[in-house]
Amino acid sequence: MSSSASKKKLVACPTCKQLTEFSTENTFRPFCSKRCELIDLGAWASEQYAIPTGSKPHELPDELSQQ
Repeated sequence: MSSSASKKKLVACPTCKQLTEFSTENTFRPFCSKRCELIDLGAWASEQYAIPTGSKPHELPDELSQQ
């Protein structure tokens, strides 16, 4: 086994920043645990994450701004 094959790739968990192994053996990757995975999912579900659109509601066409 070569030394590069035995090295584990570590990444920071997006939620808690703890270093965790990024491999197929880590079922929660890129998260360190189920807890951090669920915290991130909850943030998406509560719309804490958003993709900026560049348009403000008053700039949308009338049929879109009434939705």
